[in-house]
Amino acid sequence: MRLKNFLAIDFSLLFSAIILIVFGILFIYSSRVSTSNAAASQEYIKQILWGALGLVLALTLAMINYRRIYYISLYLYIATIVILLYTCIAGREINGARAWIGIGSFGIQPSEFAKITTILLLAQYLDYSKRNTSDLQRFLVVSFIAFLPMLIVLVQPDFGTSLVFIPILLVMTFIAGIQLRYIAFLSLIILFSSLMIVLPFWQEHVIRKSVSLLSLLNDIRFIMVFTAAMVLIFFTALFGFMRFKKKYFYWIDYFALVLLLSAIFSYGAQKVLKPYQINRLVVFIDPNVDPRGAGWNIIQSITAIGSGGVLGKGYLQGTQSHYRFLPQQSTDFIFSIFSEEWGFLGGILLFTLFLTICLRLIKIMKTTKDPFGCYITAGISAMFIFHFLINIGMTMGIMPITGIPLLFMSYGGSSLISAMIGIGLALSVYIRRFQY
Repeated sequence: MRLKNFLAIDFSLLFSAIILIVFGILFIYSSRVSTSNAAASQEYIKQILWGALGLVLALTLAMINYRRIYYISLYLYIATIVILLYTCIAGREINGARAWIGIGSFGIQPSEFAKITTILLLAQYLDYSKRNTSDLQRFLVVSFIAFLPMLIVLVQPDFGTSLVFIPILLVMTFIAGIQLRYIAFLSLIILFSSLMIVLPFWQEHVIRKSVSLLSLLNDIRFIMVFTAAMVLIFFTALFGFMRFKKKYFYWIDYFALVLLLSAIFSYGAQKVLKPYQINRLVVFIDPNVDPRGAGWNIIQSITAIGSGGVLGKGYLQGTQSHYRFLPQQSTDFIFSIFSEEWGFLGGILLFTLFLTICLRLIKIMKTTKDPFGCYITAGISAMFIFHFLINIGMTMGIMPITGIPLLFMSYGGSSLISAMIGIGLALSVYIRRFQY
């Protein structure tokens, strides 16, 4: 039976992940080679070991029926929450974030595994609740499930990793058939909050002149008046809806609550954002505001990608990495080195491999008869796609720097192993896609 299961694996999905891991190892090695072609660290050796462990875990999970996880998903989630809380208190601080635990040189990043356990619990609840629970209740419960680890990770603070929980939640609720108005409600809050956070920084650091309307977004008196006005509108419309049962009262309530929560969240975010996070937002808008400071990474990354041309400079021939112009080049900016050395054609190959993974996951999601397996695959797809778009966009200067790794390729055991766990779960669903 196990041999039959092995032969039924989606090899195009598995091999695409393996090829990306191999690319990652090659360019982690390249990122640490000096101008004299001497390796400056042994990171690539660790990545080989983590890649091998990830492959073993993926194949092991593929052989196990994923339905066995159904009734233990809550316990896995709770265990992860406890570990995340412990990490916030006693974890190891690296690059300003207390996000690691470990002994000596060995460490893990629990937030990477929290994404997987959150996907599993979301899938379990969405499947369990689909018959006898209202969409509003389902949406509130799954939002709590996703936002709890997200907030804990944000406290560490690890802003980039915390963002990943949002697309996971939105995609899984959409696939689960929850009404679009609830999904749009959360999406609008995120959109308006982001604009209200970024625009004051754009005014202060980029155009460097006061715009009356934007200045109000930092004024506590305006926020209080605006909040009071939205609360008044909300309760007035709520009374109108309950009294007259007119649908337009409902939508007035809907958008009043969106604006109210957006204003509150954006003002709170402006007060808790760290200086380096503010700098990242500013240089995303205009890297030349601080070209030798916060904007350095983006400028050097764009330079590296552009200098690769069509065919690239050749493996181990990159100058941006070997002369150490590009910080964090084996983690956040691995794509920059890849593009410099293998050029546009190499980038096309990389995009093709990620596209293959995403298309295979979507295929699994569409063909499986089991809703639980479908939801798991949807969450994993959202995680992979978000990581890819944000990391690639970050290196090209079209997304803010958030510290999100390029899965399968960036240096780091926790992100690589969690990604391969995701692959293993998807393979398990694929093998049993017609069983329900």
